[in-house]
Amino acid sequence: MQHANDCDVLILGAGLAGVCLARQILLADPEKRIIMVDRRSDLPPTKQKVGEATVQMSGYYYAKVLELEEYLLQEHYLKYNLRFFWPSAQGADRYEELSQSYIRGLSNIPTYQLDRNKFEGEVLRRNLADPRFTLYAPVKNIEIDLAETVAAGPHSFGFETGDGKVSGQAGWVVDATGRGRLLSKRRQLQRPSPIHHGTTFFWVDGLVDIERLTDLTPKEVRLRPDRSTLGHTPAFLATNHFCGEGWWFWVIPLHNRTSLGLVYDNRLVPREEVATAEKTIDFVCRHYPLFERALRNREIIDASGFVSFAHDCGQTLSTARWAMVGEACRFTDPLYSPGGDLISTYNTLITDAILTDDPRELESKVRLYEGLARAVYESYVPSFAVSYSTLGDQECFSLRYTWELAIYFSFFVFPFINDLFTTRAFVPGFLQRFGRLGPMNRGVHELLAGYYEWKKEHPRGPAREPLFFDFYELWPLKAAETCFYRVGVTPEEARQILDEHLGNLRENARWIYAYVAATVLGDERAVTHPEFVGGIDVDNLAFDPREMRERLERCGETDERWSWNFEPPALCRFRKEVAAVEPMEEAEEPMMAAGGAR
Repeated sequence: MQHANDCDVLILGAGLAGVCLARQILLADPEKRIIMVDRRSDLPPTKQKVGEATVQMSGYYYAKVLELEEYLLQEHYLKYNLRFFWPSAQGADRYEELSQSYIRGLSNIPTYQLDRNKFEGEVLRRNLADPRFTLYAPVKNIEIDLAETVAAGPHSFGFETGDGKVSGQAGWVVDATGRGRLLSKRRQLQRPSPIHHGTTFFWVDGLVDIERLTDLTPKEVRLRPDRSTLGHTPAFLATNHFCGEGWWFWVIPLHNRTSLGLVYDNRLVPREEVATAEKTIDFVCRHYPLFERALRNREIIDASGFVSFAHDCGQTLSTARWAMVGEACRFTDPLYSPGGDLISTYNTLITDAILTDDPRELESKVRLYEGLARAVYESYVPSFAVSYSTLGDQECFSLRYTWELAIYFSFFVFPFINDLFTTRAFVPGFLQRFGRLGPMNRGVHELLAGYYEWKKEHPRGPAREPLFFDFYELWPLKAAETCFYRVGVTPEEARQILDEHLGNLRENARWIYAYVAATVLGDERAVTHPEFVGGIDVDNLAFDPREMRERLERCGETDERWSWNFEPPALCRFRKEVAAVEPMEEAEEPMMAAGGAR
């Protein structure tokens, strides 16, 4: 017997992941009925929500898949990529003294700076306008009785509202309760994360325009010669990262206010130093005094934080027709804003599973999708658990970020904008190729983490003049960006495109190792000698100066040069300050990369 409160999908939680999933299902199927429940009475909540920045996957998902493009352009700032800053020898008292790494051009896939409260409120409003969507809030005493198999029938649920108890049955139950993690806790699926980072974040009234943190007049700001390199798009539109060893401070514009936050490796930054917004301001102003001009007298509108935020989950999607999404299942780190990407990916997989009626087909999909969800999540982990310290050095971080971004453009954005993650003819081949990236990816992070520690032992000091580096100077990244224009491809064509970019990534990993070796050894043959370069095992990279030197010494004299499949970038600007390094003694132990032995 069908009751008035029966539904096709019960969504627990009316946050970003939940409201977006509901809209995606409503748009995809004209028949599905959805009930959403939330413990809160104020939706969206009056307390300001963090997580404003989108990147290409999440920007595409919100705008194109959820059909909110016009709304986003009207009500939220377009984002100007990600931009990273470090002090130069001139200091960090003024904007023009800072070294920068960035992408000068705007992305062809628009991204946005979201006021989360405003955005979630609009998505919820549109959902409520659909008669197939029902919201109950606030509720308490939520009871979920999950059927363990499809044959066992639908799931049963119950909860209390101000008007009494509501009960019913649901074909699917999706947990979007955020850090409440209702299903994960009840089914004992919580898993620890190797990422141990904390954060303190807050919002201030008005716009913090970083380009105005200067003594220059407005005319002098407009006519600064370095604009020919940095571009004319307002820098405040970027997600701006002010970096130090194992930490970064974000500055994100919202309409009439600014989001600010510090994320840090709690092994390198004591929590007690940054536990409040006021202490965080003190910390940031010590490292970047230019913020004295902007933050000391600002009204703090709201503030919050986490001692540790990363967590994992043993399972996120089941053939028994339950799922988890958003922070209810997994979270890594806000660097690069991957939270929205995980929501975009998981929501898409869950929606396709919900639209699958045949149990055998569902079983096949769940097996693939659960593996895909796990692989996407785990690919982020080395970036945050192995090489976070490299945030303290512009050269190390720039090498790292261009590597990561080339992977992101080709292996994340490209399949997503082609709806390939729900194409079963594509996913197995994708996972096979994606798996080949695993050893390379971890090796690059360990190599650069070790290089960073070596540079600390061989200090050269910051650049005398601010250094500017456009990430697109590295050709593999620029090549990966062309994936944005490959749309409507078949699974076979997509596999060929991924093979091409996998080859580019292998060559990029080879070049990063050769470049690091040439710098550490003070010998340019490390990037030119065909025997040395050809002998680099990109699947087993490690930072070992002794092994580098011994292998280079075994290479005979030759006039031949390694033929790179791209023009190696000129990164001499990062070597100008390098002091002469004495050859290492034979007895010296090779330095191992941070993040654990291979």
